[in-house]
Amino acid sequence: MARSRRGGGSGASAGGGGGARELKQRVRTARGRKTSSTLWLQRQLNDPYVAAARRDGYRSRAAYKLAEIDEKYHILKPGYRVVDLGAAPGGWTQIAVKRTGVETNRGGHVIGIDLLPIETIPGATLLEGDFMADDAPDRLKAEMGGPADVVMSDMAASATGHKATDHLRIMHLCELALEFAIEVLKPGGSFLAKVLQGGAEKDLMDMLRTNFKVVRHVKPKASRADSAEMYVLATGFKGRKDDDGGEGDA
Repeated sequence: MARSRRGGGSGASAGGGGGARELKQRVRTARGRKTSSTLWLQRQLNDPYVAAARRDGYRSRAAYKLAEIDEKYHILKPGYRVVDLGAAPGGWTQIAVKRTGVETNRGGHVIGIDLLPIETIPGATLLEGDFMADDAPDRLKAEMGGPADVVMSDMAASATGHKATDHLRIMHLCELALEFAIEVLKPGGSFLAKVLQGGAEKDLMDMLRTNFKVVRHVKPKASRADSAEMYVLATGFKGRKDDDGGEGDA
């Protein structure tokens, strides 16, 4: 359930300067290495977002996906409480920490969880565990200290290579993330989650439209063109029936 992540601030563009055009690097297929592994390595070496993440100090190229979405839709603001599901290796968490003002003591609070251990990110609370475990929602709520402004999920199940199966598995993760978001978001909050092209299933879209004012699919430039991934972004959480002070408050 671990995934790659993202970055922010003025360093969130991978375009960069410099007049000279960078030469593409070719990787020879070593004995014993699969051609697919060689192609992946060659793509990594020539990916401008990979280079930018290395330069800007982000844990992964995925940091730029969240940065780009936020620059367009402004879902992260100083003082916001953010929950990052499937946070490893921490790129999205790094962006959230920057943009909620945690680094500058502006009151933000960022909590991440993943199956894999995540190296410490100053200002973030990071939990190791399976979000699908029965106790995971309560563990997150205990760390939140109040309702969330944003719940975001870059979770993806391990690929099987079978398109229909992979789509169903990632949609299930998205549905679980949405159920949690509905439990913990404050009115006006936002939900962002990875899906696969073909978009969200009808039941999920119906649930999103019932609970949020605006629902859209987005594919940031940092998401590889040949990748089936895209994101569903729901903004303007309408609130729970008990948001006037009932037991449903996080």
